[in-house]
Amino acid sequence: MFKTARFEDRAFKPLSIAVIAVSDTRTLETDTGGALLKSLLETDGHRCADRVVVRDDIQLIRQAVQGFVADPGVDVVLTTGGTGFSGRDVTPEAVEPLFDKRMEGFSVLFHQYSATTVGTSSLQSRATAGLIGTTFVFCLPGSRGACRDAWEGILTHQLDYRHKPCNFVELMPRLDER
Repeated sequence: MFKTARFEDRAFKPLSIAVIAVSDTRTLETDTGGALLKSLLETDGHRCADRVVVRDDIQLIRQAVQGFVADPGVDVVLTTGGTGFSGRDVTPEAVEPLFDKRMEGFSVLFHQYSATTVGTSSLQSRATAGLIGTTFVFCLPGSRGACRDAWEGILTHQLDYRHKPCNFVELMPRLDER
């Protein structure tokens, strides 16, 4: 769907990515969305810094995200789950107030891409993203399909230093400029 190209003279730069599954019912063993993200990011050459499951609770979600953001060894945090409209879906409410810079375009691109796989049901996601300090944070829906759409449609490209015309990896050295 989206045009992709690579700088052929650049070497791949692996990132350290943490995965947080937000769920009241899943465990590490039953969390298929987080497991898929871990598999996809590792297949692309990145390292999974850690993978955890936290309950649908604003404070617990914030604590997990802030813990990874405070770790200088973590470049990116991916959350999966809690982005829908049920009463317990509170991931955007937990994470968005932490953003130093909000990434409006991520939600737009995610919905465009996911509409090609799930049609108008894409409206049922409140996927969001932003920058906390120098760490990129992406909040994805909990389904395997949505995780795959986000990774394959957007993140695999933007988290690859070789992607052109630009990508997040080349911005990372400049994120703390003031």
